[in-house]
Amino acid sequence: MAEPRLAVPAPTEYRYAVFCCSSKLDLGSAPDHALALFFDKAMAIRYGGWMWPSTFEVIDLLDPEEGAF
Repeated sequence: MAEPRLAVPAPTEYRYAVFCCSSKLDLGSAPDHALALFFDKAMAIRYGGWMWPSTFEVIDLLDPEEGAF
């Protein structure tokens, strides 16, 4: 049985994807996968900056043409 104090995640609520962009440091040639999803852009930027300060990108999944942070 699931923990009653934890909400079941709804993937449609997570608008922002954080990528570490290892290719920017020549650490990979395959496309990067999103490593975290957030419903709040500020939180996504804060997380990306903490984990990968010089290479991360935050993409708006509802408006990918907007570009990255």
